[in-house]
Amino acid sequence: MSPLSADAPAAAGRGTWKQVLIKLGPLLGLVFVYLLFVFIAPPSFRTTRNLETIARQTTTVAIAALGMTLVIISAGIDLSVGSIVASSTVVIAWLLEGTFGDQVRASEPAMRVYVYPLLFALATIGVGALCGLLSGLLITRLRVVSFIVTLGMMLIVRGAGKGLAHEEKIMAPETWLNRILETLGPDQRWMLLPAGVWVLIFLAVLMAGVLRYTRFGRHVFAVGSNEQTARLCGVPVNRVKVIVFTLSGMFAGLAGVMQFSRLSVGDPTVVIGLELEVIAAVVIGGASFAGGEGTILGTIVGALIMGVIRSGCSQMDLPNWVQEIVTGGIIIAAVALDNLRHRRTT
Repeated sequence: MSPLSADAPAAAGRGTWKQVLIKLGPLLGLVFVYLLFVFIAPPSFRTTRNLETIARQTTTVAIAALGMTLVIISAGIDLSVGSIVASSTVVIAWLLEGTFGDQVRASEPAMRVYVYPLLFALATIGVGALCGLLSGLLITRLRVVSFIVTLGMMLIVRGAGKGLAHEEKIMAPETWLNRILETLGPDQRWMLLPAGVWVLIFLAVLMAGVLRYTRFGRHVFAVGSNEQTARLCGVPVNRVKVIVFTLSGMFAGLAGVMQFSRLSVGDPTVVIGLELEVIAAVVIGGASFAGGEGTILGTIVGALIMGVIRSGCSQMDLPNWVQEIVTGGIIIAAVALDNLRHRRTT
């Protein structure tokens, strides 16, 4: 056996370990950040109550990031998600206020107490999907890059939200929607996590399955890897892009419902810059701006990393600018590592 052939298995083994480490990188980063704050933050940081708080606070970003994962894998970008989230809070508050007025009484019919809020939440998600659909159609029909189209949609959607709210907060009556992300009471401990977090987990598992096991998932990766080659192979590129941006808007609409659950008001001026947090979660989770790479698990881990940093800084009474510097540094490091990895493989 020649020395070259003898070294081949060892080289293959090293390559396999490198791939495993790359895939586990975001998860290892989450463990490192959490353990760091366990040692330097007050004891209240490592309580189960604080873990529940981190999960609650991460849900809005993580749900919006599910759609953004598809967009970035397909080599696109969606800057409108923050505006869709903010305007969605306005839409659902406007619908609730117009239907229920000041309050909802438990003595009222179940249709009014339970079904109407659900229908309004679905309508709000539909409005978000419609915004994403419009972005996808403009990108494919006008052949304009997604950055420009979604930058314009970011302004249009937030402006529409301000117009609907007359540039004021809409105070909505309390319904069961306000309890989706509330802290669990003593009689709700059997749930382990608030209902909104379970919705996130279900959707994450669903979208991970879609990306891994369906033809649509393979098409998303193909478009992001090489659009021209995908087109030559018969992939309906334009249709895939439209669906991807529609799903991004839909998830942003659902994130808006979760944001409304936390605020209990419709406010078109909230979550300014949320789109950057959503993009950061996807990138920190291992997705590449070049397209063709990314996982749902990585995205959730990326969102949790930012949630742990936010909670740890808050527990230590550190100002917001410290959190922003740390998160910005992590984003730059994640992109730099991705570029370095691509240079070594080409």
